[in-house]
Amino acid sequence: MAMEDPEVTYNNIRRAAEVHRQVRKYARKFIRPGMRMIDIADGIENGVRALVEEDGLDSGVGFPTGLSLNHCAAHYTPNPGDTSVLGEKDVLKVDIGVHVKGRICDSAFTLTFDPTYEKLLEAVKAATDTGVREAGIDVRLGELGGYIQETMESYEVEVNGKVLPVKPIENLSGHSINLYQIHGGKSVLLVKNDDDTKMEEGEYFAIETFGSTGRGKVMEQGEVSHYARRVDAPHVPLRLTSAKSLLKSINKNFGTLPWCRRYLERAGESKYLLALNHLVSQGIVQDYPPLCDVRGAMTAQFEHTILLRPTRKEIVSRGDDY
Repeated sequence: MAMEDPEVTYNNIRRAAEVHRQVRKYARKFIRPGMRMIDIADGIENGVRALVEEDGLDSGVGFPTGLSLNHCAAHYTPNPGDTSVLGEKDVLKVDIGVHVKGRICDSAFTLTFDPTYEKLLEAVKAATDTGVREAGIDVRLGELGGYIQETMESYEVEVNGKVLPVKPIENLSGHSINLYQIHGGKSVLLVKNDDDTKMEEGEYFAIETFGSTGRGKVMEQGEVSHYARRVDAPHVPLRLTSAKSLLKSINKNFGTLPWCRRYLERAGESKYLLALNHLVSQGIVQDYPPLCDVRGAMTAQFEHTILLRPTRKEIVSRGDDY
């Protein structure tokens, strides 16, 4: 396969990033406490689809919109029938993906409507800015994690008269991004570690950091909404006819891009749970349960996509807002 001209790659990511900026500006205006989570997700995704001029696998939503609340840090998006409503005191992570020809812009921010957790947001935004600033060609991933950690841990939050440290979530990470593949194989942990792997020219990364007022560690918890066909999915003969036809639909609509149950319904699938669970158990589809810290903790996230061009580092998702 001929290598794509880097300028083509860059321009596709830039177009995805421009859509991202416009959609998040709109999201900040319309998201309000009292709204149903499912309406927030639909509002964002319909915005992406309209602005990126959704066209099959050529352009569209890059992954399900993360709307993780409070102690949940990542991988929650409402499933069909979810009736939950955004509360006044909630801390909402808004993680939006846009892709153009498989080049995914991955960028996120956190919203609160109550000033209690402003310092938490400030800490995480500063840590992401540090990660973005210190990233570059030949930078070692383990050292980069150390810079992120140092920034994050220099903050604390006062909640009900109690001073809480802000902890980087040690088992979440930023990541390299490949064509039609959101997690490209390299990880940028949020704490210092001995990963000597270097960032390389031409790669692009999601630099995302998560801070928590809890224990700084997440576990899988709650109903699964996020899925993706594995890039290295085995060729297993599927005996379940429904699983065969669901896999066909997944390949046609999403390829290796992540998706959620709402997207299956939008693609016309119904009564798919048995087939879906079969694809997961066969190792063809990977499920990604919500990732949560302890109950009562609050978590925040900020994230940018950066391009490591030969001559300069481009923070492609940067905007006036963050």
